[in-house]
Amino acid sequence: MRTVGIIVEYNPLHNGHAYHYEQSMKAAGAEACIAVMSGQFLQRGEPALVNKWARTEMALRMGADLVIELPVAYACQPAEWFAYGAVKLLHATGIADAVCFGSEDGQLGPLQLLADQLYQEDDTFRRHLQEGLKSGQNYPAAYAAAVAAAAAGDGNRIDLEQPNNILGLHYLIALKRLRSSIIPLTISRQKAAYHQLVPTDSTIASATAIRRLLFEPSEAGADPQWPDSCLQRIAPYVPSYTLEILEREFAAGRGPLNWECYAVPLFSQLLAQPEEQLARISEVSEGLEHRIKRALQGMQPAEGLSVTALLQLLKTRRYTHAKLQRMLLRILLQHPKQELTREILSEGPSCIRVLGFSAKGQALLKQMKKTAALPVTTQVNKSNAASLLMDIRATSVYSLGYKNQSREQWLRDYYQPPLRLSASE
Repeated sequence: MRTVGIIVEYNPLHNGHAYHYEQSMKAAGAEACIAVMSGQFLQRGEPALVNKWARTEMALRMGADLVIELPVAYACQPAEWFAYGAVKLLHATGIADAVCFGSEDGQLGPLQLLADQLYQEDDTFRRHLQEGLKSGQNYPAAYAAAVAAAAAGDGNRIDLEQPNNILGLHYLIALKRLRSSIIPLTISRQKAAYHQLVPTDSTIASATAIRRLLFEPSEAGADPQWPDSCLQRIAPYVPSYTLEILEREFAAGRGPLNWECYAVPLFSQLLAQPEEQLARISEVSEGLEHRIKRALQGMQPAEGLSVTALLQLLKTRRYTHAKLQRMLLRILLQHPKQELTREILSEGPSCIRVLGFSAKGQALLKQMKKTAALPVTTQVNKSNAASLLMDIRATSVYSLGYKNQSREQWLRDYYQPPLRLSASE
């Protein structure tokens, strides 16, 4: 069964994602699809709008056959490690024939050329990168400049400050580092830019714009029926099943979630920990622990705790919004530097965690258990919990954003089997 892999977040799954799935199946000539999906927290250092099981259901109802989790160690990383972790999982399944990703340019050739030149990241490349960072450039700008310099100008053929282009490059680099036989494919992103804030098409909008439609009325206090009324605002841009799942999750108090839902536990960590303790946390680099403490002194807590306000105080030209969010997330989740070193991340995920499957996916899962280079986990138990501990804890912290707290939600990784979508659904 020819199988294509896609790497996704689905925050939430919208019409553009459904288009990407359909085009990926066509481009690969595939009969089945594996989706590697981020868990409770996402690449830009944000909590997902709804939990990973709700988003798994969206993926299965769209047509994906097997959904596996990208661990939080990789899901909340810059492009290099996000891509490496996801591709390593697809490679480890032993059943993925191709991987198809979206890109702003929609051209594989220039990205392949750069990947051929850069996958070993020699000293020249790293020197240019560090020089760019030291000069005050943020990481995407410094990386794009380092690529252009190290690749003798070939980097100018593609805009590597565009998020999907740079992710695509890192998918290709990861395939080369792993010497994978998986065939890469790309399709052009359609009608909505990654960071587009306002929809300009009648049916396609970015996930950013969709989340903005959900949250902005509540922040303005203008709509007492939020979030129910706002679901209708996003209806043109998402499939009916996404709307149905969001409505169910919101009604149960399990969303919509954003950073402000975690203000109290985050500020508890920031205020209680001394600077030297903050400095031990992953992503807290170059003296940012001191900047955090100074920013706290500039807060106005009488107006309410606000993660958005804190991020504004932390922001500089050097540090992207995503970098600062990832730093705050690692503090919230208490991820020390020594657990996320380059050496440890280079080893890749320790297992393949299955979140859900269709009837066809069940056959894929049976085949994968024979071909996989990593243990395949369908249920968390005492024998495998140690390898999943970071994700189990992430779910526990994530559930603190729910309106209704319960032991079952704190420890849902232990209770929740993979979702199964029958052929009739």
